[in-house]
Amino acid sequence: MPAIVRILARRLATSLVVLIGVSILIFAIARIIPGDPARIALGPNATADAVAVLRDKLHLNDSIIAQYGYFIADLFHGDLGISLYTNRAVTRDIADFLPATLELVFVSGLMMVMLGIPLGVLSARYRGTWIDHTIRLVTLLGVSAPGFVWAVILMLVFAYFVPIFPVAGRLSDGSGFQPITGFLLFDTLISGNIRAFGDALWHLILPAFALALSGIGQAARLVRSNMVETYNKPYIEMVEAYGFSARRIANRYAFRPSLIPSLTIIGLDFAAMLGNAFLVESVYAWPGLSKYGVAVILRKDLNAIVGTVLIISAMFLIVNIIVDLLVSVVNPRIRLSERPA
Repeated sequence: MPAIVRILARRLATSLVVLIGVSILIFAIARIIPGDPARIALGPNATADAVAVLRDKLHLNDSIIAQYGYFIADLFHGDLGISLYTNRAVTRDIADFLPATLELVFVSGLMMVMLGIPLGVLSARYRGTWIDHTIRLVTLLGVSAPGFVWAVILMLVFAYFVPIFPVAGRLSDGSGFQPITGFLLFDTLISGNIRAFGDALWHLILPAFALALSGIGQAARLVRSNMVETYNKPYIEMVEAYGFSARRIANRYAFRPSLIPSLTIIGLDFAAMLGNAFLVESVYAWPGLSKYGVAVILRKDLNAIVGTVLIISAMFLIVNIIVDLLVSVVNPRIRLSERPA
């Protein structure tokens, strides 16, 4: 069996165990939080009989072990229950809200990789110069402030003082475009509607950049730190003695070994965007799963809470598996260590 397949099988098995643990933990925590979900859903004016009926329907009068058993039985049939917040199936809510968050996080991740890594390489190559100091200062600002702060600042600058970008939503009012999958960039492209694609992209740039700023700073600083350490290796002195250009040394001999330890952290930052996106989604009124998750937590919507956390956890684990596979491809020592003795 190839080493990559063994790594994938091992990570999938570990992820399954983690998901089971997460389901138990979040299921218990959601029911320990003070407050009666039935009373919260029906409101203060509901009768005691109506609350009792809803509690019985949600199995809230059973033991927590029995409630978890009902949840697992429904889960195997693809049923996460009914959301008390939207009064719809939780699976339908997730299908409606997840594409917006995934699209936002995907574009943010692209920005983080395409801006953060080159900035780190540039900073390491010109270490000790004004270029290095400027990049380090800018990236420090990006890391220091949380995403919602940058979201507000970017909105004030580029949507209010200099009204270039739209303030909220995914499409302009009156666009008339009907989504197919929920991924607007993909839907507009396959529909051949270039105008709607540009509109969707224009709405996406500002919130995606606000979400990516912290990751850009983190990626740049990690790559710079690892490359500066690599520059002190003896083999770098050897290739310098051979007269190779500074650009070739940076891109070929210093960057790749430095990328291996950085990939894991960059991957974790990318996965963390799934959970952190609710701040940016709230500022830009972005109809995503993270914003939906906060709303159902505030209303103690048990089914929606568990479903949302499970989906975000699954996405987090999938990203980690992909990162592990990328690291094993970049670093041959990991593949060799997986070979049977």
